Amino acid sequence: GSALRLRLPPDEHRRVVREALRRPPRHGRGPLLLYVLDVMELPDPVLPQLPALLGPDVPAAGVLVVGNKVDLLPADCRGHLGRLRQRVAAACARAGLRGAALVDIRLVSAKTGYGVEGLVSRLQRSWKCAGDVYLLGATNSGKSTLFNTLLRSDYCKSRAPDIIDRATVSPWPGTTLNLLKFPIINPTCDRIFRRQERLKEEATKTEDQLSSEEKKYLNQLKKQGYLVGEVGRTFQQQKSSAEIDFDPDTLSYSMDEDPRDAPKKLEEREEFTHNEVKDARWCFDTPGIVKEDCVLNLLTEKEVKLVLPSHAIVPRTFILKPGMVLFLAALGRIDYLEGEKPAWFSVLASNLLPVHVTTLSKADTIYEKHAGQEFLKVPMGGEERMKEFPPLVPQDITLKGIGATEAVADIKLSSAGWVAVTAHEEEELLLRAYTPKGTALVVREPPLLPYISTIRGARIPGTPAYRTKKPPSFVENLRTTGSR
Repeated sequence: GSALRLRLPPDEHRRVVREALRRPPRHGRGPLLLYVLDVMELPDPVLPQLPALLGPDVPAAGVLVVGNKVDLLPADCRGHLGRLRQRVAAACARAGLRGAALVDIRLVSAKTGYGVEGLVSRLQRSWKCAGDVYLLGATNSGKSTLFNTLLRSDYCKSRAPDIIDRATVSPWPGTTLNLLKFPIINPTCDRIFRRQERLKEEATKTEDQLSSEEKKYLNQLKKQGYLVGEVGRTFQQQKSSAEIDFDPDTLSYSMDEDPRDAPKKLEEREEFTHNEVKDARWCFDTPGIVKEDCVLNLLTEKEVKLVLPSHAIVPRTFILKPGMVLFLAALGRIDYLEGEKPAWFSVLASNLLPVHVTTLSKADTIYEKHAGQEFLKVPMGGEERMKEFPPLVPQDITLKGIGATEAVADIKLSSAGWVAVTAHEEEELLLRAYTPKGTALVVREPPLLPYISTIRGARIPGTPAYRTKKPPSFVENLRTTGSR
């Protein structure tokens, strides 16, 4: 739960990852690459680097792209996941990943487990145990979270979680790069059959049939994400019954003596046997690739925790007239300069980041007075913090509306979040957007969630804001109560 302040230059990250991928092929076949992509970061800044990262001398068997963090995004209409997958597919095509090189695209939530069982089934069905698997991805894409989730799934040998857990607190030996890894289970016909039987049985359950512990855990996940799934294990490690040694000398004592505790034996560290790993195929976690021009690189650990969404994003919609300004903390600003009619601006960012609306005449004064203070929240640290923080720089944007219910574009304020702009049909808007100097501002067309402005409550009287509205959560592979 802590953000690691690991600072490696991008070139050094690429070198480390390239060295890992260019190890001699084992078992006569190159590795499968699982590229973890944060769907909120589309267009993904690292994806276009992937072909160059692999290079002609990397004998990879293909790339399976995993779109992560779908649990954080509300469904703006029916079929929103299909549209998200199309956006990821388009990004892969632009990056040169197509045909045989692109094995598949899967949408998951490494945190809540949504889609992970389907990913495991896909890997076991197509890749089986043919070779090693490498997890790649940008920093904060959820790559290590997915590694930990797969570690506790049917993709990992049953004895491995107990051993790997101990390895996470110290360097894990086994490669020259000390990459964290776990052994992949061999998906024999019998194992696949037993796994499918477990998944079928679980899919027939309703929420009422879950144990109290399962319900409690499920409710926690529902609070954190819109899409929830359960990742289970079909094959459990059989634990031998513990033998209790009685020492008569320690059990007998006189009335004037206190009981003496038996001396504790040193717990033996569990290790893999030679036969378990001699022909093993491994799933490796690799260092996260640093995103260049990213606002997170400018923030402290405490600020990063506020900016990165950890719970389902609740969209916040405002109706602005020309001459009005929207601030997302002190990390982004959008000015509505020219237009004939009001337009809707829907903010999708961490629920912990404040949004403030003001007028053009007051905007500069508000930023100078409140940047670094609690009012705008991030960055934090007052005047001293803002002296080292880069200034906001502008970029003019022209948009033409396509309807009062469909956004024309997203204005992505680096990794701080984005604002979906919805305007009347053929209405031309002149906007000016700001992000900190050295960070990327992207106009995303088409938008990721085009109908997001419709997810809102009633207008708050006397303000440009609408009441927020949180859509319900959906639980994967769990039958709705009362359904047949």
